[in-house]
Amino acid sequence: MADSTLTVNDIEGELFKIERIRDVLVRRESELRYMMDDIQLCKEITRLKKELHKLVSIPDNDKSNEDRQKEEELLQQIHKLVEARDFLVDDVEFERLREKEEDKEMADFLKSKFPVNMKKTGVPTRRVPPRAQQTSSPFSKTGLTLLKECCGFTCSIM
Repeated sequence: MADSTLTVNDIEGELFKIERIRDVLVRRESELRYMMDDIQLCKEITRLKKELHKLVSIPDNDKSNEDRQKEEELLQQIHKLVEARDFLVDDVEFERLREKEEDKEMADFLKSKFPVNMKKTGVPTRRVPPRAQQTSSPFSKTGLTLLKECCGFTCSIM
């Protein structure tokens, strides 16, 4: 049933590792959702901009009232989508700061729970890297910049 050689500290250490893996997976899922939302917003903005460009290319003399009205509607739709994307970027930044604070709190907790002199007990004492240093995160360092710059070649809303 249970390995009799495991100590309470070993079990706590293992539970901590599992909890950290779960946290990393939840964060990654959140990041992927942000990225998916960003890509969808950029695609929609690009589509509307193409439609608007067609209307704008019509000389003013040849535009009907419907064309002018459609032009205004497209501008409003694009404006709403850009605002939604701005909110998304702000939300990503807020999440990044929240995660950074969580990581700091976790590091402080680990220092108090597993002091360095407990190496003899078998509890892993290596430090969990802060969120900004994890290379698998698309929002670390360049990720937020990429999101701010939109979705690359598919969109040019900025």
